[in-house]
Amino acid sequence: MQETVQKYYGETLSCSDDLQTNACCTDAGIPDFVKPLLAQVHDEVMTRYYGCGLVLPELLEGMTILDLGCGAGRDVYVLSQLVGEKGQVIGVDMTEEQLAVARKHEKFHQKAFGYKRSNVRFLHGYIERLDELNLADNSVDMIVSNCVINLAPDKSAVLREAYRVLKPGGELYFSDVYSDRRIPVVLTQDPVLYGECLSGALYWNDFVPLARTHGFTDPRLIDDRPITIDNAEIIQKIGNIKFYSATYRLFKLPELELACEDHGQSVVYRGTIPHHPHAFNLDKHHFIETGKQFPVCGNTWRMLHDTRFIEHFDFYGNFNQHFGIFPGCGMGIPFDDAARNEQSGGCC
Repeated sequence: MQETVQKYYGETLSCSDDLQTNACCTDAGIPDFVKPLLAQVHDEVMTRYYGCGLVLPELLEGMTILDLGCGAGRDVYVLSQLVGEKGQVIGVDMTEEQLAVARKHEKFHQKAFGYKRSNVRFLHGYIERLDELNLADNSVDMIVSNCVINLAPDKSAVLREAYRVLKPGGELYFSDVYSDRRIPVVLTQDPVLYGECLSGALYWNDFVPLARTHGFTDPRLIDDRPITIDNAEIIQKIGNIKFYSATYRLFKLPELELACEDHGQSVVYRGTIPHHPHAFNLDKHHFIETGKQFPVCGNTWRMLHDTRFIEHFDFYGNFNQHFGIFPGCGMGIPFDDAARNEQSGGCC
């Protein structure tokens, strides 16, 4: 299947218009501050974008970021501007044709950004085998990926390697395609369905335990939307399977608990994260307004206190007492769907 994907993205697709569905060629609502960054990216790189979300987390200046499945480099070059000249962005992809486009425009972007030296590099390899690329343990601050992990045959290896190379307190922040049920084996062998980011999608309730197995104890859903497939032939093949584009953030914090446990803690957001003066969304269920006392579970407290977010919050409480589990920690599909009632799924 890796050879099929390489051919699909290296030969079959010459630009995003060649895709047969919108599963792996959509953007979430682009914030205003991102638009001028995208305007700096070369047109050829932009036309070869095949993402399904926005993988631009907060507070990136000076960081080393790894982009898994970077393709032609659109996100790499946007992130290059956000980390600044003292930061670094490493793109990994298995498709030489895509990397050729990314590398061809490296000098163009260095000049456009006003950098004395380029702060990006592109590596040819597999996101399941980062050890073959000499990426050391605990070596990167942040990992991003945009609609690529679904294309990897061994998703378990991807998460294992991601955890290995992340620094403690680092984060895997990625958008991908998920399904509301397990995909039948026969569909996973269809090269078009696989290349279109559909039949390689994980069932969402398989993803969560898989992430936990590799150390990402408390995956946090940031954003999601149902995927519409305006292709009659593909709809006929997939039947009643529903697909979602979703963005998750997974922290490398070994002390996280399996559930949202109440230790009587709270935080107050200072309003100091750039572009978030009035409130900060840690995830879909944690909208933290500036200046307001906000009760949090122990995991949320650690995600803010033991990471790059620490200086932007005031922290209250500790882990000396335990008051049980937060109410509302129910199960059920976490994604929105117009065909059913919205489920909160929140903990704090």
